[in-house]
Amino acid sequence: MLPHREPLQISASSHERRWSIRGTEPFQSLSLIDGRTDDLAEVARAARAWHDGAALNGIRQAAPFVHLTGRFEVPDLDSARLVESEWQSMRVEASGLDYVWQETYQALIEAAHAEPALRALYPFTSHWALRFSTTTRPRLTVVGPCLTAGSDGMYGVGTGFITSDLGLFATAHEAVAMAVHHMPSGLGPVTLGG
Repeated sequence: MLPHREPLQISASSHERRWSIRGTEPFQSLSLIDGRTDDLAEVARAARAWHDGAALNGIRQAAPFVHLTGRFEVPDLDSARLVESEWQSMRVEASGLDYVWQETYQALIEAAHAEPALRALYPFTSHWALRFSTTTRPRLTVVGPCLTAGSDGMYGVGTGFITSDLGLFATAHEAVAMAVHHMPSGLGPVTLGG
């Protein structure tokens, strides 16, 4: 096993012939891979590739049911790379959601990522609300406003969790601009939160 990988978690369904896997990294306990299949041989191939240290895309090649979360491995725990990995994961997730508000949410994530002041911060979500931190997981240091994307196509910006006291906006870019305006100055680079 690679030291920057937790043992692969394998679960069996109690109601049908189906297995699920989850491969995480140990520092933040975030998924690098996951997936579900009814083929136990595929689970074995994924487990072997994970254990043997295959690259994440190599695990997917060995077992096509494996879903890559978009995060990439950062064995040296470089905080800037952890920020980049989390942004990539959020963008992958936003592009694949199966909700009526998917396009609005994806536009918000992409607009925030395009803004250098926000892209330099560690992004995270809770209840699909976009927040920012000056530290990585596992101990986040929340900073700045909260951004939301509504199913009505509107974007909210607020000082608290899922509020829009700083305004409702018709475009993601307007909401992001308001968030940047209310971001504290002199934040410096993101540090490890553990």
